[in-house]
Amino acid sequence: MRVLVTRPEPDAVYEAEQIAARGHQPVLAPLLHIEFCKAALPLAGAYGLIMTSRNALRALAVHPDRATASMLPLYAVGGATAEAAWDLGFAEVTAGPGTAKGLAALIMRDVAPEWGPLVHLAGDTLAVDLAAALGAHGFTVRKAVLYRAVPAKALPPEAVALIASGRPKRVVLMSPQTASTFAALIAKHGLVTQARSLVCYCLSEAVAEAVTPLGCEIRVAAYPREEDILALLDAETAS
Repeated sequence: MRVLVTRPEPDAVYEAEQIAARGHQPVLAPLLHIEFCKAALPLAGAYGLIMTSRNALRALAVHPDRATASMLPLYAVGGATAEAAWDLGFAEVTAGPGTAKGLAALIMRDVAPEWGPLVHLAGDTLAVDLAAALGAHGFTVRKAVLYRAVPAKALPPEAVALIASGRPKRVVLMSPQTASTFAALIAKHGLVTQARSLVCYCLSEAVAEAVTPLGCEIRVAAYPREEDILALLDAETAS
């Protein structure tokens, strides 16, 4: 089975390896390009940091304020991001349950608002507004944009040929922005009719909403984690 992998690099290569290990044929089609930002981080007086993306951690690795940031407690969205933060030199890291909403609940349980502001190291587009969620409970959250996700202007030729063909094909979509970009490029390439034969594996309902207008078959992961996307592929292979 051919599977379009739409994540930005370097995550696309890792995901493709996981898909290939399951006996499928991955087709790399990154739909976002990550650009790092070097603006000074608003760390003065901050109690700790929030991180919901490994891209933010990669951007921090080459940021001028890395040393100062790594001295603060870090609340990471999940285990993989937490482990990467340890490797980067953070001394105090707390791993969340794998979702931004779950991380907000953990912070509300373990941190007092009067301890000081929290700095959310993030991209320019957020799936969950943690500043609003935590602000409603008295927290001050400063957003620091460490990277921008730039949408692709076209699908790779191999992806266009695959979608245009009559062969079975699957698409993995990991973010609402990726899904919106995919839907827009399907229209740009004149593939709306052919897209109806696609099966889209979506990380969340928000991702699924972006491709619903395509009329394709949609499967949503049980939880918004990469392993649950891969579990969808495993389930289809088993059936």
